[in-house]
Amino acid sequence: MKVIGSAQSGRVGDKIYSNTRWGLVVRSYVPPRNPRTPRQQANRSDFGTVSGQWRALTADQLAAWRQAAATVYIRTADGRQVSLNAYNYFVSVNSKRAHLKLPALTLPPTVPSFPINPVGDLAITNPAGNPSLKLPVPTPPAQYTEVWGAAPVSAGVRCVQHYCYLGLLPASQDGYSEVTALYIARYGAPPAGTVVYLQTRQQIDGWTDVPKVTSAKVPAPSG
Repeated sequence: MKVIGSAQSGRVGDKIYSNTRWGLVVRSYVPPRNPRTPRQQANRSDFGTVSGQWRALTADQLAAWRQAAATVYIRTADGRQVSLNAYNYFVSVNSKRAHLKLPALTLPPTVPSFPINPVGDLAITNPAGNPSLKLPVPTPPAQYTEVWGAAPVSAGVRCVQHYCYLGLLPASQDGYSEVTALYIARYGAPPAGTVVYLQTRQQIDGWTDVPKVTSAKVPAPSG
């Protein structure tokens, strides 16, 4: 709700005040959800480990990260290009590596040049009501390829925003990578008539390329 008063921001009791282009706005404070899921706890553990690794760097290693951070930019999820300080750059690179259970880099990596992501469009079949999700992989992708997925949505949805990490792209067989188990482990079997959205992201030395989005509708059961 918009209120009349002097400019202020932040939390006061159970109210949150924000200065916007429409004036001073107040809303009720809602405590953030903290379900402490195993995945959430693992991410927090990875972050704590990486922060400890930063504190263990030598003076020369710290200087190298500071020098590299001065010339490196990353692109955020909303498309903005931003610079990072040395600590944030180190955490950005090594948190992604920790996520894949890879050792930390004590020196900044060379910014990679990504090949074109070869992973093709999602294909879904539904034999006897058991959906099968496959991604065509005609040629090997980059060093590591992550699979991210969104919960099933109705057929009228044309864009989704929230994706969760499902796992690394399984090795292809006969030109296809079976991602059914990864998806069902996170969201369960998608119902017939819904649409599944996936992203694939290539990762090299803690850098990821622009996510490649693909989607497909779950057909009616066959057979």
